[in-house]
Amino acid sequence: MDIVGLFFVLAAFAGIITIQSRISRTDQRVARVERKLDLVLDHLGLQEDEPRMDEVLVLLRNGKKIEAIKVYREITGEGLKEAKEAVERLAERMV
Repeated sequence: MDIVGLFFVLAAFAGIITIQSRISRTDQRVARVERKLDLVLDHLGLQEDEPRMDEVLVLLRNGKKIEAIKVYREITGEGLKEAKEAVERLAERMV
């Protein structure tokens, strides 16, 4: 491969890394904003009703926390950590 071709491959690789980094930072910012919004809604006593949230609550009542987390992730599209934290908050409210 000549030097020009190598330069283009390296430039493309650098561009891909830059784009992935920006996407990652954007995802982190969106997650942070969502967590803050959840806290505000919680403080105001407001809840966003999700269509299958009752299923999550039933699973929690039956002691099936892992299944509840899976369903919560399906409903919300959240990551594993965020879903686990949210389901644990729901479990605390049920006590």
